[in-house]
Amino acid sequence: MVGLFLPIQNGGWTPSTLPRTTDWTFDYNAALTRRAEELGLDMVFGLAQWTPKGGHGGETSFRETSIDSFMTVSALAAVTNRILLISTIHVLYGPWHPLHLAKFGATLDHISGGRWGANIVTGHIPREAAMFGMERPDHSRRYEMADIFTMRMEQLWAATENLSVDGPYWSMQEAFVTPKPCHGRPILVNATGSPEGIAFAAKHSDIVFITSPTGNQMSHAVEGLPPHTAKIRAAAAEAGRRVRTIINPMVVCRPTEKEAIEYRDAILDAADVGAVDGFAAISRGGDAVAWRDMVREHRALGGNLHVVGSPEQIVDHFISLQKAGCDGVQLTFYDFAPDLDYFGEAVLPLMQQAGLRVSLDAP
Repeated sequence: MVGLFLPIQNGGWTPSTLPRTTDWTFDYNAALTRRAEELGLDMVFGLAQWTPKGGHGGETSFRETSIDSFMTVSALAAVTNRILLISTIHVLYGPWHPLHLAKFGATLDHISGGRWGANIVTGHIPREAAMFGMERPDHSRRYEMADIFTMRMEQLWAATENLSVDGPYWSMQEAFVTPKPCHGRPILVNATGSPEGIAFAAKHSDIVFITSPTGNQMSHAVEGLPPHTAKIRAAAAEAGRRVRTIINPMVVCRPTEKEAIEYRDAILDAADVGAVDGFAAISRGGDAVAWRDMVREHRALGGNLHVVGSPEQIVDHFISLQKAGCDGVQLTFYDFAPDLDYFGEAVLPLMQQAGLRVSLDAP
């Protein structure tokens, strides 16, 4: 699988002041999505976040401005034809009820022709929950609540009669959802790395969005990923299910390794130090196992992995990730529009030659 992580927030994934086109606006992201679809990519989705004035700080007010993932995906359904559209949703924030998302999701699934999916997240940052007048539940309780929420959605999507439940957390009396989703139920995604998160993903998710447990450099990641991905697959098998894992590399690619390194270094040399430190501090304040240990240098470039080099080297790295148990990559770039174009021109054909992708022209 190859997906694109849309930059629906200012600064994208990289708090740097090096000039670029990357923009949070819908028009920019719609153009990116249409280009991703032309190139044969499988899916797009964006993050969901709630930040106060100033975002994560620095001269760029990193991620202060963002458009909502669910609303963005809804609009993208009208301007695309094939690509899978995933909404990231904090299901425990505010007034969400399983009946809401079951109805809204089934509706959007029909509008998109069966191309909608949900990335279910629980929210690990205390200040986000506080914006909704809530106190963040502890890690274990969040996953208990998410399990119930998702189970109720799945029951509503499958039910042929009215559904009545007394709880816990969400009650329903004579609830029913039509139309039903196009293919039984939409694709469900979960971003996780903790035991509770893996148990949730094994029970509910089709795609597990993972991070490297051993750092953002490829040489370290390929050592830590095999046991990590094996653990996720084993948990799913025990639940009688199969899941796919996908990881998020920041791709810095140029015709030669030297040029790619120079590009990376220019991005880092222009780092918005205040934003980098602010983002790192907020992440450390959360309790998400998958994200809390990222070092300052990681935050300056962004993405869970740094994949830097020539097109041939990028493909070699992707082969290593596949061997380490990753079923796909969810791409991020620094300058999204031109970098995606170059990826399509220089990297995708090599991926096809290596057997990582099937050509759109293949029978």
